[in-house]
Amino acid sequence: MNYETLDYEIAEGVATLTLNRPDAFNALSRALGRDLFHAAVEADEDRSVRCIVVTGAGKAFCSGGDVKDFAENLERIGIHIKQLTTHFHGAISRLARSPKPVVMAVNGVAAGAGMSLAITGDLVLAAESARFTLAYSRLGAAPDGSSTYFLPRLVGYRRAMELYLTNRTLGAREAMDWGLVNRVVPDADFPAAVAILARELAHGPTYAFGRAKQLFHQSTQESLETQMELEAQAIAASGHTEDFRAGVNAFVKKLGQVTFRGE
Repeated sequence: MNYETLDYEIAEGVATLTLNRPDAFNALSRALGRDLFHAAVEADEDRSVRCIVVTGAGKAFCSGGDVKDFAENLERIGIHIKQLTTHFHGAISRLARSPKPVVMAVNGVAAGAGMSLAITGDLVLAAESARFTLAYSRLGAAPDGSSTYFLPRLVGYRRAMELYLTNRTLGAREAMDWGLVNRVVPDADFPAAVAILARELAHGPTYAFGRAKQLFHQSTQESLETQMELEAQAIAASGHTEDFRAGVNAFVKKLGQVTFRGE
């Protein structure tokens, strides 16, 4: 499929979705939202893809909604935003529900919808120069892009409200301290670090990864006993996979090579 505002590449089992409006700091337009949705569906369905990476071209990850588009559509802004969020939210839902690990590679500023998108990843890597800010209230807008779902779960209600009400900007390392980012990497090393992690995940037990994602998402809605039953079903199903068999055999083989020494 040809994309107007997004680059889609597959290599070594990794699908990389690069938001590609660098002159607009990858601001989210209707075209970009549509492209991101279709790319997310394509990566989710492609059996050769075992890991999905989302990143931005140029100096930004995503600077949020395209304010110029908003200005040009003020007389029909409700229609415009609902059309935009239909695809954008669809993309986030598809990535969150995909059984494949999703890595958000935040290479620069992530503002508004860009921050919302960034924190949805299963893992989030940030370049040292990355910055995170919600920015919605600056425009007099309520937040979107699943931020009101993920933020309170990641940082708690108080901090989530602080980020929205004050437009506070977090540097990459502060975002990591808050639990929004897994790793911070120097800018020069960032592309290589993303590639190494993505390849590692692509060679991992994809089925088990998918069941784990599902379990973690369900855990906020289920009782203890129901969650443990779902865990039992998932790990039993994992036991029938080649990944599980290979992992068990490799562990037993390694254990057999260990020499235990008494005092």
